[in-house]
Amino acid sequence: MDIKDEKLKRQLGLFPATNIVVANMIGAGIFTTSGLLMAGLHNPILMMVLWIVGGIIAICGALSYGELGAAMPGAGGEYLFLSKLYRPLYGFLSGWVSFMVGFSAPIAASALGFSQYFCRAVPGLPVWLNKAGIMNASWTGKLIAISIILIFTFIHYRGIKYGARIQNVLTVLKVALIMTLLIAGFTSGKGDMGNFSKGSSITPGFAGWKTIGLSLMWIMFAYSGWNASTYLGSEIKNPAKTLPRSLLYGTAIVIVLYLGINILYVYGISPEAMKGVISVGGLAMGNLFGKSADILFSLLIAFALFSSLSAFIIIGPRVYYSMAKDGLFFKSAATIHPKFQVPSNSILLQCVIAVVMVLSGTFEQVLTYMGFALGIFPIMTVFSVIKLRRQNPDAVRLPGYPLTQILYILTGLIILGLSYAERPVESSIAALTVIAGIPAYYIFKKRMSLSEG
Repeated sequence: MDIKDEKLKRQLGLFPATNIVVANMIGAGIFTTSGLLMAGLHNPILMMVLWIVGGIIAICGALSYGELGAAMPGAGGEYLFLSKLYRPLYGFLSGWVSFMVGFSAPIAASALGFSQYFCRAVPGLPVWLNKAGIMNASWTGKLIAISIILIFTFIHYRGIKYGARIQNVLTVLKVALIMTLLIAGFTSGKGDMGNFSKGSSITPGFAGWKTIGLSLMWIMFAYSGWNASTYLGSEIKNPAKTLPRSLLYGTAIVIVLYLGINILYVYGISPEAMKGVISVGGLAMGNLFGKSADILFSLLIAFALFSSLSAFIIIGPRVYYSMAKDGLFFKSAATIHPKFQVPSNSILLQCVIAVVMVLSGTFEQVLTYMGFALGIFPIMTVFSVIKLRRQNPDAVRLPGYPLTQILYILTGLIILGLSYAERPVESSIAALTVIAGIPAYYIFKKRMSLSEG
C-alpha cells in the first residue's frame, strides 16, 4: 500500500479526547514551576494573578483552536491549520518546532520532573550510587528520566487503543491524586494562609516586567496542551462536536485544579522557603503532614507525571506523520505499523530526540528554550481564525470572536518580547531552531519534486 493511502482510524470519543487534553496540560509544569516563579516574583499574590492570567489566555487559545479543529479535523494541529490557511512553509516550520521542541522537550521535562520527585522520595539511591563511584546524582536523575521515556515509547508503539486505555487510567489517577492533595491539605494540614501576605515586592521598573514576562512564559508551558486533541483530529469520532468540547472541557478542568494546587503550595510553604524548589509539591505536603508525607506524595507526584509524558508521546508522532505524508519530512515517518496501526517510525524518532534533550541541559534551561519556541506558532494559528471565518462562513463558530483572538495574540507577543529581554541566550537558541527549519523545508521540497519528476 502507498504511504499516501494509509490512514489513521477514528477511534477516540469525548472522554479519551478530553483526557488527552487534561493529561497533556497537567504535567511537569504545575508540579515544578511554582518554586522557580517565586524565586523571581517574591510575591504569592502576584504569582496567583499570573496563574489566572495564564488560564484566561489558554481558554482564548482553546476557543480559537476549537473552531479550526472542527473545520479541519485532521492529524497535525498547527501544521495542518497553517499549511491550509497560509503557506506550507509556515505549516512546516510549526511542525519542525513540534519535532525539535514541542513534544520531545516536554517529554524530557516531564521525565526530568519525575526523576526530581523520585530522588526526593528515595534520596538514598543517588547517594549510594555516588558513594559507590558508579555515577553522580545528576547522572542518576538523567538515567531515570531516560528509562521512563523508553518504557512509555514501547507502550505507545503497540497501538492507540492500547495506549489510550493506559492514558485514561493514568489521567483519572492523576486527577484523583490532585483532589486528594487539595482535600487533605486544606482540611487536615498545618498550613498558614498568612503566607499570602509574607511576600515582598518584585523588582521595580523594566527589570520587574521582564521577570513577569518570563514567569508568564513558564506558566504558559504549564498550561500548554490546551490544544492537544487537535493533533489527533483524524482519530476523533464526530470531530466537529467532540474536538471543540474536548479542548474547552479539558482546559476548564485544569484551570480550576491549577489554582487550587497553587493556593495549597502557598498555604503549606512560606514564600522564602518556596524559592527555587523544583519538587515543590513534596515540600508542601512535608510541611503540612511531616517527612513521611513528603516521601509518599513525592512518589505519587512522580508517578502522576507519567500521564503527561504519555500524552506527549501519543501526540507528537501524529505531527511528523502528517508532515511526511505531505512530502515535507522523512518519508519513513509516515509509515503506519501493519499490526499496531501507529506511526511507528515517528514514535521512535521522537524518543531519540527526547533522550538527547535529557542529556543536553538543566530543567530550567529546557523550560525556557521550550517556552519561547512554543510561543511563536500558536499566535499565528489563532490569527488564522479570522481567515477561516472569511473563507468558510459555514464552519463551526465558538463564542468570543474577535476579542479572544486579540487578547491571545497581544499577550503572546508581549510575553515573547519580555522573555527574550530576560533570557536572551535560551530565547535566541529557540529562535535559531525555528530559522533552521527554513532551509530544511526547501531541502524536503526539492527532494519531493525530484521524486515526483
